[in-house]
Amino acid sequence: MAKLIKMPEIAANATSAVIKAWTKQEGDAVKVGDVLAEIETDKALIEFDADEAGVLGKILAPTGKDIEVGAPIAVLFAVGETNVDIDAVLAAAGVASAPAPAAIPLAAIPEAAISGTAVAVPPAAAPAVTAASAAVANGGRIFASPLARRLAQDRGLDLRALQGSGPHGRIVKRDVETAAAAPTAPVQTIVAGTSQPAAQIAAGVGSPYVEVPHSGMRRTIARRLTESKTSIPHFYLKADCRMDKLLALRAEINAAAPRKISINDFIVKAVAAALRAMPDMNVSWTDAALRKYAQADISVAVSTEGGLITPVVRAAENKSLSAISAEVADLAARARSNALAPEEYQGGSFTISNLGMFGMKEFSAIINPPQAAILAVGATEQQAVVVDGVLAVASVMTVTLSVDHRAIDGAVGAQWLALFKQYIENPLSILI
Repeated sequence: MAKLIKMPEIAANATSAVIKAWTKQEGDAVKVGDVLAEIETDKALIEFDADEAGVLGKILAPTGKDIEVGAPIAVLFAVGETNVDIDAVLAAAGVASAPAPAAIPLAAIPEAAISGTAVAVPPAAAPAVTAASAAVANGGRIFASPLARRLAQDRGLDLRALQGSGPHGRIVKRDVETAAAAPTAPVQTIVAGTSQPAAQIAAGVGSPYVEVPHSGMRRTIARRLTESKTSIPHFYLKADCRMDKLLALRAEINAAAPRKISINDFIVKAVAAALRAMPDMNVSWTDAALRKYAQADISVAVSTEGGLITPVVRAAENKSLSAISAEVADLAARARSNALAPEEYQGGSFTISNLGMFGMKEFSAIINPPQAAILAVGATEQQAVVVDGVLAVASVMTVTLSVDHRAIDGAVGAQWLALFKQYIENPLSILI
């Protein structure tokens, strides 16, 4: 019997998600565990597996559009089932059938409506994309594994020019690697309605701009930061930390350890130790109550091509420096390849945002809701300091603590920052 496949709740509390690509086509046999589609949440690309066997009879949800959680996205036929009345299946589930949108001829679209659309035009020397490529469906969707997509993006390859060797012509890792090994001509981007390359337009020649559609991640970042800045009463505390002892200890550890420890690893450990010592800082605000967390789950801000994501180091107060270092490196690498599971970037109790590697001396970060604090970390620089009345040179790192005043009082925030500074300036105290 035919049944509806509905949009799953990929991430906790998600109300919608976007189907990035269908990996099965209408008429394809489906086994339990087969990947049906790649679904983009606000932070990652997730493969949606089939939990029943059958035949993918009808795709109801288009790619690239927000679909509400629980909305029907496809109809799965039973094996051997034919002549299924799709409208009847929808009606039985209480879902109104929607007519397919009529095609609009290109000539009917005003020229002004398409004048800013970017279209990729391969030069004459580039390999042509054949209509017979099994990886491209009739609707123009490209079927490729998430790893193949990431590798193609990293190598600047157009997936439409590749011939897939996976199941049903799906593009897989080896197809990308084979294409990357062959010399290719660059693809020039032309703006429809003009004869200008996008590079000229970006440089201000002709049309003044090119519009890039927002990704789901970028929309979520914009919404959450606007919500944070407008609804959370921020206050800011700043401290200068002497880093000489930490740098010396780090050099000694790295000279003997198989894995190099970063300054950021020490910061994660120090933040976790300070939260354990002052649990009144390890909280978040809700309208009903103040939520106190039992462990220090530290969110570490990672910059990716799609935007900022904050994977979480769970119970960091109980982990060694080397364990924190390995975990942060693994989480950051998978964050940049859209391979994090939702539980790996949700639910932190405190965030660290470090821009020191970019040479920023100091900055103020926006709180990551529903958390109540975020620590902005600047670069470590040599500065003139006065020690016992004598001018000296020291390595100094400036940190700025942003705090939700609803959940944390100014004195509590100041005491916590003083404790963090003490741990950073005497790093052996957090290792014993």
